[in-house]
Amino acid sequence: VQLQASGGGLVQAGGSLRLSCVVRGRTLSSGTIGWFRQSAGGEREFVATIRWRGGYTYYSDSVKGRFTISGDNAKNTVYLQMNSLRPEDTAVYYCAAGYSMILSSVRMGQAYDHWGQGTQVTVSS
Repeated sequence: VQLQASGGGLVQAGGSLRLSCVVRGRTLSSGTIGWFRQSAGGEREFVATIRWRGGYTYYSDSVKGRFTISGDNAKNTVYLQMNSLRPEDTAVYYCAAGYSMILSSVRMGQAYDHWGQGTQVTVSS
């Protein structure tokens, strides 16, 4: 399984970006696809995840109401629409896929089996 993230960039506070994660080698519907981020000097942080079986989506409290995760099965792509961006959203964003995790572990990075390269998001004040 390979994941490729894209869509990062530089945006002013209050602006929007949409990240994309293309998954190759396995269908979206069989797993859980998540977004994590890591700021400079910080730890990896859960952002959002989507699980097709059951139609579940989960968000961290810090992005709830501003970010939306969605997917396109035909394109095997997961999106993270980020609105009302803040300087504290600045980080490298990673997408990850897991195919054997239990629902209670979807916020845990170690539950994901495959990771893509990161895409930098920078929000200026």
